[in-house]
Amino acid sequence: MKCVICKSGSVEPGTVTVTLQRGQTVVVIKEVPGKVCLQCGEYYLDVAVTDRVMSMAEEAVKRNAEVEILRYAA
Repeated sequence: MKCVICKSGSVEPGTVTVTLQRGQTVVVIKEVPGKVCLQCGEYYLDVAVTDRVMSMAEEAVKRNAEVEILRYAA
């Protein structure tokens, strides 16, 4: 698969760090599995992984965390 952002990079399986912010909460989730462009670093997550990442972030928001750093767990 070619990257839709840079149009020339090859996309391969790998892990990424996802950073999300809502209001005053910043959530950093490490080692998220996805497909990563070898040229520009753009990443693509499948639906199940995206759902889990969003759930982890929502839990941090509910706890009123200011900054939370998590490791991805399925």
